Amino acid sequence: MKAKSDATDLIKARTECKKEQKLLKNTEAVQEERWNKQLGLVGNIVHDSVPVSNNEDDNGIVKTYFHNNEAPAQRPDIYSHDEVLYRLGAYDPKRGQKIASHRGYFLTDVGVELNMALIQFGLAFLGRRKYRKLQTPYFMKQELMQRTAQLSQFDEELYKVTGNDEDMYLIATSEQPISAYHANEWFEQPKEHLPLKYAGYSTCFRKEAGAAGRDTWGIFRVHKFEKVEQFCLTEPEESWAMFEQMVQTSEEFYKALGLSYRVVSVVSGALNNAAAKKYDLEAWFPSRARSVNYQARELEIRCGIKKAGDREKKYVHCLNSTLTATGRTLSCILENCQTAQSVRIPEPLVPYMDGRDFLPFVRELQDPKKRATPN
Repeated sequence: MKAKSDATDLIKARTECKKEQKLLKNTEAVQEERWNKQLGLVGNIVHDSVPVSNNEDDNGIVKTYFHNNEAPAQRPDIYSHDEVLYRLGAYDPKRGQKIASHRGYFLTDVGVELNMALIQFGLAFLGRRKYRKLQTPYFMKQELMQRTAQLSQFDEELYKVTGNDEDMYLIATSEQPISAYHANEWFEQPKEHLPLKYAGYSTCFRKEAGAAGRDTWGIFRVHKFEKVEQFCLTEPEESWAMFEQMVQTSEEFYKALGLSYRVVSVVSGALNNAAAKKYDLEAWFPSRARSVNYQARELEIRCGIKKAGDREKKYVHCLNSTLTATGRTLSCILENCQTAQSVRIPEPLVPYMDGRDFLPFVRELQDPKKRATPN
């Protein structure tokens, strides 16, 4: 027979152990969240070829392209893009600011058509290069945005949308939702499944809190704009080759539009945490960046079959490149393609403009010495 004894102390000890276990689990969860936040502040490893400096004046010039082999001439008589828009009757900033406050605007008539032409041409351009087209959501769950955006972006860039159930964030670029498109997925046969090439189209929203006083005229730096983005997922060994391919694609796009540009390598101090290397294509500053596995690691996008004894997860590499932020590209076209009484439409856009190859000015500036304000 089993000896009978008082188990009160053991039961009490068991109860205390369960309480302590619950407390330790809660503490572990809090510490893990704190750890992950701190880990998210650690940036990518910068590529050896990146210029080391905190001053963007030290950006390295990779190459320069002159359309028709002619260096752009200084033209003191040239109209700024906002003045050209006014003369075309193509936008209304006065009513836009009345409705949407600072930097608000309406595109009107041929302004709408030119913007849509750039979007359609950009998507067709990437489609011919085997990119899969995606029109993305305009907002993201907070949990996913935290895994693809930097902490500083939440303060300076992202708009928060509060709903009934959870907070959401308006996207600042289609790169953000596309980077999360394959979150928590595993490409077990990367040789068969990768690379993936996406052409993302979206409206983008940015506070521009860190850009007060910069480029305040016209449609160059605004709170809402359209963008066509290249986004690619590759195996780690293939990502630098894809980087060069995406740079070439961006260059071909601007060459097709007849725009001169230069490619610069951005200094280390100006890179965001995700970028290992970044090129700016400076016609009107569309960017190209290679994030290596920074975003993939945050979003748990992996490739390959993990073998016994493997210690490290193998993450895909993420690359993004702005093909066109349409407002900025349009600004460049308007300043480079203007004549005395019209704007020439770049040849690739003509099919999207009902066959028109120029747009006549429909009104004069009210005061050529002042920025244009519509009636």
